[in-house]
Amino acid sequence: MTTSRAPNPVPRRFGAVDWAGVAVLVLLLVVGLSWSKWLPYWDRAWTLSRTSIWDGGPLFDAAGDAVSLAGAWDFTLVYFTAVWKALLVALIVAAAIDALVPRDWLLRVLNRSSHTGQSLVGAALSMPSMMCTCCAAPVATGLRSSGVRRSAALAYWVGNPLLNPAVLIFLALVLPWHYVAVRIVFAVLIAVGASALIGRWVPGRADRVPAPRAEPARLSHLPVRYVRSLSRFTLILVPEHFLLVLVIGFLSPWLTGVYGLEAQLGVAAVLVVAIVGTLLVIPTGGEIPIILTLLPLGVGAGVTGALLVALPALSIPSMVMVGRDMGWRTTAAMGAAVAVAAVLAGAALTLLG
Repeated sequence: MTTSRAPNPVPRRFGAVDWAGVAVLVLLLVVGLSWSKWLPYWDRAWTLSRTSIWDGGPLFDAAGDAVSLAGAWDFTLVYFTAVWKALLVALIVAAAIDALVPRDWLLRVLNRSSHTGQSLVGAALSMPSMMCTCCAAPVATGLRSSGVRRSAALAYWVGNPLLNPAVLIFLALVLPWHYVAVRIVFAVLIAVGASALIGRWVPGRADRVPAPRAEPARLSHLPVRYVRSLSRFTLILVPEHFLLVLVIGFLSPWLTGVYGLEAQLGVAAVLVVAIVGTLLVIPTGGEIPIILTLLPLGVGAGVTGALLVALPALSIPSMVMVGRDMGWRTTAAMGAAVAVAAVLAGAALTLLG
């Protein structure tokens, strides 16, 4: 375990350019999230409150019943149709954090003295953005590359899909109360507890603050710096995201056959589903139609409880996107923590249901 840690930079007096960068970030967040998340989710919650009927089926239906390139392509199109707005906002915000926000201010906000404090701040900041794990990955990557410590960056990354207030409301409107209770409990355990423990105990890249960068002296410098950062995030993360989703779409007919799995494997089915669910990719709220489809088919609470946590929390594309900046051991540790929590969530839901 790495224990050496450089102190945060000495606070300096903010100038007009610094405040302009922060103001642009806030504007991008409010406008972008209103367009991609807050207003659409308000409309969906209002509709669900009146009908209690989820509109739409499981994403994996788009891939078909047999492995094929056509099914993989259809899966990829359906997925990106669902997430493109949030992904665009995520890239825009990640570039703003990287290029416009004064680094010492960002570190003062997120780099608390304890790992628990870091994970609490990261989890709290994740709740308004309500992104899926892949769309949260660019922002988490930007935070980490700016010197934000692992516990805070991890909590922001997994807190987005797991602590999403809109999804919790959707769950409450279409599923029994104990699904919501289990989701909240294990979301907090992962986002706050696991993030703090991994940051504290798992060997990885040291939480050293990068060398101070030269903050722009003029407002005219900000657009050039921002475009450079946005281009870097887009050219690296978008192609690998696309290719990995295409691979998941190609393999999903093999990976998503949970019907009858309990009869074949018994209790071990929950472990299998927890591991596979941690690897699969879904848009925000995509776990809900899957669970709603499985329940009438007699799939048990253990399996659906595992999917309730594992499906939204992480995915292979998301883990690959953050792995370079978060550290591969750190990323793998969070994947293992999610799978274990999913198994425990399945057990808890079985006891409650």
